[in-house]
Amino acid sequence: MPNNDFPPVAIDPCFPFDRIHELYLYEEPALLVSIRRGDRRAATRIINLLLVHIYSAGAERSELLKGLLLELIVMMSRAAVEAGASQTEVLGMRFRHLTELAAIEDDEHLARWLRESVVRIFEAVERRQNFEMPALVARALKIIREESGNALTRAEVARKAGVSAAHLAELLQERTGRSFTELVREARIDRACELLRTTELGMAAIAADCGFCDQSYFTHVFQKLKKSTPKQYRTSFPSAKKTQKNPLGTQDAPQGDR
Repeated sequence: MPNNDFPPVAIDPCFPFDRIHELYLYEEPALLVSIRRGDRRAATRIINLLLVHIYSAGAERSELLKGLLLELIVMMSRAAVEAGASQTEVLGMRFRHLTELAAIEDDEHLARWLRESVVRIFEAVERRQNFEMPALVARALKIIREESGNALTRAEVARKAGVSAAHLAELLQERTGRSFTELVREARIDRACELLRTTELGMAAIAADCGFCDQSYFTHVFQKLKKSTPKQYRTSFPSAKKTQKNPLGTQDAPQGDR
């Protein structure tokens, strides 16, 4: 078991993966922030916490866990590209990670693989630490994050960033590996995650606040990106309530399993 400062963790032996998945959802935002900031120490602490839970699951671990860890590494890789890592290098690492993970059969190998994968990701960022993101790309990403709740268009963001829409699209694709539409969608879901963690807004209100045309589409996009419904994400936090009041006073549809 890895050296750590974390106490033993209670795991339901019947559903060990569920508890680990809840922890992952809870820690994911902080982990991604640590990657973008280049804070290896903070990322290592979160990884160690995840490993403690994984070990606590004991022999009941399943192949679902490998899928979760692969998802974790993919998310970290995406954050690394945003922090300056080479997109080509990161894509190459993803294939390597997938191949290595498939061959893992024991605890010690799993822990070593996860730590080594994190180190590779940070080293990819650090190798490009002298590579400065073009100012207009950084400005465009900032606009997208800050105004994700509005009806953003590529032309509008390009105008505010001081570049043509076509050139902005080319730079964003080259720099982040994602299209303008994908970046806007991710920014909206990131904002939705924050609202789900920190407010009691209902799902319809959150969908509207984050720029989605309706609650159903919001749920569809959220589940596609986060591998869980908004309700499942919210209830993974101890402070979340199953019945939410809408402080904005707008009509909110029943939440159900959304």
